[in-house]
Amino acid sequence: MAFKPIFGTPPSGVPKKKLFGSKQEELAKQSGAELITLEEERVYREGVVSIRDLIAPAVFNVESNFIQLGTTYCRTIFIVSYPRYISIGWSSPILNLSLTMDIAMFFYPVKAAIILKQLKNKVGALEAQIHADSEKGAPRDPLRETALRDVEQLRDSLTQGIEHFFQFAFYVTLYAASKEKLDQVCEDVESIFGSKLINSRKVLFQGEQGFNSTLPLCNDELMISFNMNSSPIAASFPFISAELTSDDGILYGINRHNNSLILFDRFSLQNANMVVFATSGAGKSYTIKLEILRSLMMGVDVIVIDPEMEYKHLSDAVGGTYINISLSSESKINPFDLPRPMGQEISTEDVIRGAVITVKGLLRIMFAGITTEQDSIVDRALIETYAKKDITGSADLSTAEPPIMQDLQEVLEGMTGSEELVLKLKKYTDGTFSGLFNSPTNVDMHNQLVIFSVRDLEDELRPLAIYAIVNYIWNVVRSERKKRILVIDEAWWLMQHEDSARFIYALVKRCRKYYLGVTTITQDVNDFLKSQYGQAIVTSSALQLLMRQSPAAVDLIQKVFLLTDSEKYLLLESGVGEGIFFAGSKHAAIKVVASYTEDQIVTTNPQQLLEIEKAKKEFEQQVG
Repeated sequence: MAFKPIFGTPPSGVPKKKLFGSKQEELAKQSGAELITLEEERVYREGVVSIRDLIAPAVFNVESNFIQLGTTYCRTIFIVSYPRYISIGWSSPILNLSLTMDIAMFFYPVKAAIILKQLKNKVGALEAQIHADSEKGAPRDPLRETALRDVEQLRDSLTQGIEHFFQFAFYVTLYAASKEKLDQVCEDVESIFGSKLINSRKVLFQGEQGFNSTLPLCNDELMISFNMNSSPIAASFPFISAELTSDDGILYGINRHNNSLILFDRFSLQNANMVVFATSGAGKSYTIKLEILRSLMMGVDVIVIDPEMEYKHLSDAVGGTYINISLSSESKINPFDLPRPMGQEISTEDVIRGAVITVKGLLRIMFAGITTEQDSIVDRALIETYAKKDITGSADLSTAEPPIMQDLQEVLEGMTGSEELVLKLKKYTDGTFSGLFNSPTNVDMHNQLVIFSVRDLEDELRPLAIYAIVNYIWNVVRSERKKRILVIDEAWWLMQHEDSARFIYALVKRCRKYYLGVTTITQDVNDFLKSQYGQAIVTSSALQLLMRQSPAAVDLIQKVFLLTDSEKYLLLESGVGEGIFFAGSKHAAIKVVASYTEDQIVTTNPQQLLEIEKAKKEFEQQVG
């Protein structure tokens, strides 16, 4: 039987050449279309800007020991060897440098069987050498004996699975704006390594490989490693956080880095001063009230200057003294008050001279500035005003009755050239503001918590009242040495006038001698820090708390407190009660926390305060 093929035969009536020719033309057309498409794709791709094009430097110049990326110079340093012992966090001095750098760490696991075999040979060599030295009568070699103990201990740990073995590589790429600056930075980093007995080297003819090794690509092109087991590698872990936990002190909050407690005693530092910067609603008053409540439990006396009556609820809860200073209030503070000298540490003449200077500063603010001639008249008038009450260098200040503003006016009226001063002073003795400074002091400071409220004062009088209150508090502090905290809320009021700013600065500088810690709180960061005295107060405060900041002030905050960009953005994005807590040379991100009972006492939320007041009234009605 014959079978016909089913392929290879053209249909009847179609020539073979004709069929072949049309297939060839079709294929040619398809190939041409594909070529045109590829060419168009290539042209399109050439005109597309990729991410790589955007981040690529304009110049990439590879030299023998550094690389130039545009206008930036970089160099890689690698570690060759480590000492016998390295401490935990040994890399933190490098990580905390205010430098631009990239750090890469590579770990290459090594099988335990291979290492145990090599360690066995090493043990044999060391024991043989020690035995040979013993037979020759040579003195023992402590280095070999120490090495033998270390090798035996490592063998035991590897065998038991306690330790693992790795080859460990550590590279640092440093960046600088000039070749000279790069050399200096590299020298500083190598000095830090050398201080820890760590041998490091700069790359030579391997600058590109070193740069590539520290890029986030996980490519180790240097391949310079050191044999190391698990424990020292764990000590090399770079992500460490500051611990602010001490045995004494109060709880300030939670360390957001590692969830540890920030327990601190502000009186254990070189001074107990504190500054708090935050925007409105960031939780600064809440935080300070929480600190006050916890400090009271530790036996610390607290004095507060309250500009917005935010501390009234706290005072009622703990039985504090709440003093309202206003034109119609019965509570009065006399700016002419004098401190009671403690022992023989200060003479009466110095006390009077200091009081004259302080009152003269208050008068400058009251008079909106005085001329040089008027300054001399006021100085002489104040001395005569104290002398009018028999307060001289030989007086007993413990029984002396200080003068009031009316006495100063009477003295000025009898002096030549003081007519303008008398006219200005009458507003505070007989005029609208006569109820503020023209009476003897009658407030009671014998309580663990004393709060002065200036809410009901006009804005024009607030700086004057705060100045007088702080001066009175300072006199009380100098009369009796005791552990105290003075809280000045909205301190920017005092930064508006040079005399009051200088007075607060002097107070912050001197208060440590009298066991006093001053807390200055402000939300107007620009006005506070742009004052020379404001920056000096920050420098003289061992404790600093930065909470959420506005974009307008965060750059100034970053410059003053030397913050990194990450810390700057943390302040911009912080929630209520979050920020950065500085204590001496350490700082950490903080989250302020409170118990339910504490929250009910210190809250500043208006809605929550209304609910508390409502519940209080309902309880009183039920009891009544």
